[in-house]
Amino acid sequence: MKNEKDNLDELFSKLENKWDIQELNTDHQMDFLQKLNNKQPKKKYWFMTAIAASIVLMLGVSVFYKNEKPKEFKFASKETKRTDSIFNILIDNELVKLKEKSSPENEQIINDALKQMKTFDADYQKIINELQKNGENKQIIYAMISNLQTRISFLQTVLKRIEENEKFKNTSDEKTL
Repeated sequence: MKNEKDNLDELFSKLENKWDIQELNTDHQMDFLQKLNNKQPKKKYWFMTAIAASIVLMLGVSVFYKNEKPKEFKFASKETKRTDSIFNILIDNELVKLKEKSSPENEQIINDALKQMKTFDADYQKIINELQKNGENKQIIYAMISNLQTRISFLQTVLKRIEENEKFKNTSDEKTL
């Protein structure tokens, strides 16, 4: 305790003539109040900051977000992926052929076929989810291949139907004289 008191005494003796003892101006209080009253309102940058933060957040999410194709799956073997890709190429080719046949007469058939393909796609996605969840087994692989085969045969049937309609329109049973 005595040591601390000695340290304080020593500090005060060093600073003895260095204290700021200048008296404030008599108008000091008036100047202070005037500055306080003339205080400019703070500019609200929160709106701009919120917009900037939102943009940064969206960019950050887009950089780290993986846009994976829904048809690709992680737990499949190379053979299963290869089979899937071959069938999907065939299906895409059949869809291109179907869209090439588009005409006002075939519009209803094509629209109905595309609706049915969406149903097949939804079923296929369920199969893929099951494959990812439970891993590969014969039943799931069979269901996957069966779905892909059904889609191909469905598209081929629709294309045959369109061709039959076109042939029927081109041939007439009436004879002109």
